[in-house]
Amino acid sequence: MSEEKNIKKLTPFRERLFEIIFEADTPKGKAFDVILMILIVASVLVVIIETVEGWSPAAIQVFHVLEWIFTIAFTIEYILRLYVVYKPIKYATSFFGLIDLFSILPTYLSFFLPVTAAFMSVRAFRLLRVFRIFKLANFLKESRFIVDSLKNSRQKIAVFLTFVILMVIIVGSIMYVVEGGYGQNEQFSSIPTSIYWAIVTLTTVGYGDISPVTAMGQFLSSIVMIMGYAVIAVPTGIVSAEMAFNGKKKKGKKKDKEHIKLNTQVCQSCGEDEHSDDSFYCRICGTSLHKDNEPKKED
Repeated sequence: MSEEKNIKKLTPFRERLFEIIFEADTPKGKAFDVILMILIVASVLVVIIETVEGWSPAAIQVFHVLEWIFTIAFTIEYILRLYVVYKPIKYATSFFGLIDLFSILPTYLSFFLPVTAAFMSVRAFRLLRVFRIFKLANFLKESRFIVDSLKNSRQKIAVFLTFVILMVIIVGSIMYVVEGGYGQNEQFSSIPTSIYWAIVTLTTVGYGDISPVTAMGQFLSSIVMIMGYAVIAVPTGIVSAEMAFNGKKKKGKKKDKEHIKLNTQVCQSCGEDEHSDDSFYCRICGTSLHKDNEPKKED
């Protein structure tokens, strides 16, 4: 009952503002989000370009002015988001709410701590909203699929990494004796340095800053280089097998949801944004999504 009373107090202006800011199904809502994306990209580019040396004082001043314009615009947007939702504190502590807050704080904190200005690039995280705007939420679901596969493979990967760590320690120690001891190669000055070489060689990175000069050392290097291909292939195979297994399970669940068409309607109370087109109420908290579209009660 308290929730329903709160809904009735909302003004038509607040309702329209909510649809523009949070939803992307309407032309105004999509236009708002596209403009917001352009501002976010522009502000991140300004922060990146500003760190390049050689700019004149006038150009640096322009960057500072632009940064304050972006910050004021994002501050107004953040305040409006808090204004149009039922529970401002809940939105402020949500993932996107915290990202919105952290994207404007560095500019204000730069008055006291100038180094914090570099953290303004956190605004790039706000681009995650593009998945909702262009209805690409499935990409986020696929990312969870990859994370779950990695999580299920963690024990096998841990065993493999343990083997790799033992291998580089043994190979590094041998190379220290062969090159640093008998070969008098000053590049292999210690076992930690030799282990660093073993890691670089085994992972096929090959910086070339350290290299063996003796025949035995070069022979061992060749073996480590060849083993490097196996090091790359093994974890890839482990994760791929887990992804294939999870993919089969996912197909079975997907068939039950294929008939459900989702839109970008956002609940003003809890922020849930996955609702079917024929939904009148939030599937999480039961709050009305659009009070004008509520089913009429029969007499």
